[in-house]
Amino acid sequence: MNIAVVGTGYVGLVSGTCFSELGANVCCIDVDKEKVSKLKAGEIPIYEEGLQEMFENNTKAGRLTFTTDLRDCLDDVEIVFIAVGTPPNEDGSADVSHVLDVARTFGANIKRYTLLVTKSTVPIGTAGKVKDVIMEELEKRGEEIPFDVASNPEFLMEGSATRDFMKPERVVIGTDSERAKALLTSLYRPMLLNKFRVFFMDIPSAEMTKYVANSMLATRISFMNEVAALCEKTGADINHVRQGVGSDSRIGDKFLYAGCGYGGSCFPKDVRALTRTADENGLKMKVIEAVSEVNEAQKGIVYEKLKAALGGSVKGKTIAVWGLSFKPGTDDIREAPSCTVIRLLVENGAKVRATDPIAMDNFRKVCGKGVKLCNTLLETVEDADAVALITEWKQYRMVPWEEVRRKMKGNVIVDGRNVYDPDEIMTYGFFYYGIGRG
Repeated sequence: MNIAVVGTGYVGLVSGTCFSELGANVCCIDVDKEKVSKLKAGEIPIYEEGLQEMFENNTKAGRLTFTTDLRDCLDDVEIVFIAVGTPPNEDGSADVSHVLDVARTFGANIKRYTLLVTKSTVPIGTAGKVKDVIMEELEKRGEEIPFDVASNPEFLMEGSATRDFMKPERVVIGTDSERAKALLTSLYRPMLLNKFRVFFMDIPSAEMTKYVANSMLATRISFMNEVAALCEKTGADINHVRQGVGSDSRIGDKFLYAGCGYGGSCFPKDVRALTRTADENGLKMKVIEAVSEVNEAQKGIVYEKLKAALGGSVKGKTIAVWGLSFKPGTDDIREAPSCTVIRLLVENGAKVRATDPIAMDNFRKVCGKGVKLCNTLLETVEDADAVALITEWKQYRMVPWEEVRRKMKGNVIVDGRNVYDPDEIMTYGFFYYGIGRG
């Protein structure tokens, strides 16, 4: 099957590469000429485990190609996926202008039946706007060419995106066309031979599913962070509470970890967009609004704990920060808690020495002003008054605490992800501060 994927960001590049791994001929399109040139040269702009090898294998095999213009491959493809960005507007709504631009090019140039599928996260009702734009372009041409529009939201977790794509828990497809349904079934069947976990539904429901899924997961995180604050006041341990609650099969143990807040490109944006959609329809989603408010406050919790542990001020203090990406397994620092913590530290006179296995280049471009970036954990703790763990990378779990203690000037550890054992940490002479640990 021949397909096109418009947009080579996280979703587009992973999707295009994985489709080619399954045997499809995939043409990826991006208007950024420099990015396309680098992709053609074998350079990928994101880190994702296993992606580089898959990318190289399929570009060499000729199944994965790149161009800057959809028109270059539109005549040869059966399906076009839209995977362009939908950044938030100032009011929190999603900007779908890039999606509609793709629809416009599609409508102005198709010559035979082609299926256009939105994989970008878009507000409910976007598919209708996409259809209208295509029809307008066809009317301008005086043509009556058949086409369909479908919704196929992505559910990829950064850090495990290739695995999530190749072995999905489910595939959600919104369509009102049997022809589109048959085409997408033939595309997805190879990866779901053992169990065909595709849910077909109407298009608005598919668009809504993506927002609700991410908002539900974000709600669990913010809820547990509020419970963690109560645990600190009452002497309970949030880790024990999590185990007790998560063992209930009706609840489960996923996304129940207290910490210093969520970040990334999806949860913050999608929670705000769902709230905005409700506003536009005359509804108030009080729970979802609170989720976002709690999370923004939680991003500063590590700074507040550092300040309290250091006598009420961080001025003149040296703080070692471990982890910059918003989660392990990715170099993405969009809305990362590390940016909030480090900004507060620098603004209040602290010296910051930070490290991350793969996200330092991205951090340097966006939030790196006034920060000393170090290659190792031990380099960050030279003469440090305190250590703050922000991102729970596996590399940071087995720490040479004796050596850390010798190199540090102070003895404060703020564990923003509850990774460490407080009793063990304190045997080395540290004061330990976790999130919700009594």
